[in-house]
Amino acid sequence: MKYSEARQGRVFVVRLEDGEIVHEVIEKFAVDHEIFAASLIVVGGADDGSIVVVGPESDRDLPLKKMRRELKNVHEVTGTGTLFCDSEGTPLLHMHMACGRQGETITGCIRSGFKVWRVMEVIIHELVDTTARRVVEAPLDLKLLHP
Repeated sequence: MKYSEARQGRVFVVRLEDGEIVHEVIEKFAVDHEIFAASLIVVGGADDGSIVVVGPESDRDLPLKKMRRELKNVHEVTGTGTLFCDSEGTPLLHMHMACGRQGETITGCIRSGFKVWRVMEVIIHELVDTTARRVVEAPLDLKLLHP
């Protein structure tokens, strides 16, 4: 286990609009408001055609081969995530969503293009006084959290 401490900073209440790509809008908001670290919660709707990464094809094989699922029709969603800057200072959102429709749920990471249907509510809890960053780490070659 690795950890660091942080303090709670500002809290933002954000409404995303129809058709917006979730991670793009949140990351731009972070740049515009100088948010370098945060935790987030989300509720709302995902549009038809949104993409979620639902895991690697195999448990341990490298390099990782992502499996993607495209949502068919509108889904209700709830999600949670973190936002931390990479080594270049770029804020990167890591968020997983549970997407439900008619008794079925698909859960996954939304990094590949996840569109808002009508409205999505986001609460951003800024974290301050932390050294945590996202750093490329072998052997996964992913920007992982380094607290």
